[in-house]
Amino acid sequence: MHCWKTAALLAMVCVCAALLAQDASQSSENGTGPAEYASDPQLLPLRTTREKWHYFVHETVSPLTFGGGTFNAAFSQVTNTDPKYGVNRVAFGERFGASLADIASQNFFGDFMVASAMHEDPRYFRKGEGHSLLYRAGYAISRALVIRRDDGRNTFNFDNVLGSALSSSVSNIYYPAASRTRRAIIMHFWIDIADNGFVNLAPEFWPDFRRKILRRHHQQ
Repeated sequence: MHCWKTAALLAMVCVCAALLAQDASQSSENGTGPAEYASDPQLLPLRTTREKWHYFVHETVSPLTFGGGTFNAAFSQVTNTDPKYGVNRVAFGERFGASLADIASQNFFGDFMVASAMHEDPRYFRKGEGHSLLYRAGYAISRALVIRRDDGRNTFNFDNVLGSALSSSVSNIYYPAASRTRRAIIMHFWIDIADNGFVNLAPEFWPDFRRKILRRHHQQ
């Protein structure tokens, strides 16, 4: 078990080093940078590996990660689904730790490693008001399979699909034996892909909720 963990850690380090080296070489040759793009920082593409690394770190240490980890652990505890650690207090702690590891590994593989290799922008770009509620919800969910490239064009979401596949494979290191079956791995993979689409509903609609509901309540 420790050998697998060490090998996985070394593989991640080697991939990080290779991608960062490649990025440094491309930046020095092309002289590209944020200054050549639009002035709105929210629209600037994450073209460099370093920027995508910072995005991965920021996303992983955000409060949403711990909130998502708590929700996933509580849901699997109540339903006694994968990862099947049991239903006692110790099991909940193990589920919580596994959920955080799942989120971190998927962020690493998808939003950093795959996004850097495939030149994809891992961020979600909301549609906002001006579109129907149904259209916005459908758009957010569809981004589980569609993503924006560094050049602004849409492409297949290798970030999410390959990232989910790699994360599901790594989870076998710490999941209990009952959750390491072929069926469980496949189910974990598809759930991870779908989750990415439904999670996009939060950044799509949260600004509306904050502006219309929370601000109105604060003013009252």
